[in-house]
Amino acid sequence: MGLRAWNVSVLLAIGALWLASGTQREKPVVVTAAADTAHVRALEASVASSPGDATARRDLAQAYLDAHAPGLALRVVDSAPAVVRSTPVMQHVYARALLDEGRSVDALAAENRVLAACNATQDGTTACDTWLIASATRRADILRELVDLGVEDAQAHPEASAIAYHNATREARLRLQ
Repeated sequence: MGLRAWNVSVLLAIGALWLASGTQREKPVVVTAAADTAHVRALEASVASSPGDATARRDLAQAYLDAHAPGLALRVVDSAPAVVRSTPVMQHVYARALLDEGRSVDALAAENRVLAACNATQDGTTACDTWLIASATRRADILRELVDLGVEDAQAHPEASAIAYHNATREARLRLQ
């Protein structure tokens, strides 16, 4: 095969690969399903009409997280009044948004604030429900492992994240004889 034929075949192969790869399509910012979009719009309208409603803000931030838009969820929490922003439930959502943004150290600090707020009060009762305490404790353990391994962005380092998850959730079992 001559040099020209070789060059032509290489160029044709490169062109075929280029055409086969197609173009990349951009992902939507929030969600694509009409029902999900209507739900997010309704939550946005609810937050706009009553900015001090902690439940509406939490639901909107959670909807943004479910739609893989942690930056929008951070903005919802950051723009909340200080009284709403400092509640344990909002701090828990904030920690997840920080984790999804690739800020493990900040997410661990937020989860520690949740656990501190949920500690027992003087009369022996807790300020949080058991689901929140369990969820925050588990996430704090995983985040502590991520930070100990030096992983700031869990999504950028899936192998190290899997190791941190395994280390935080492993169980020790005793065998009785």
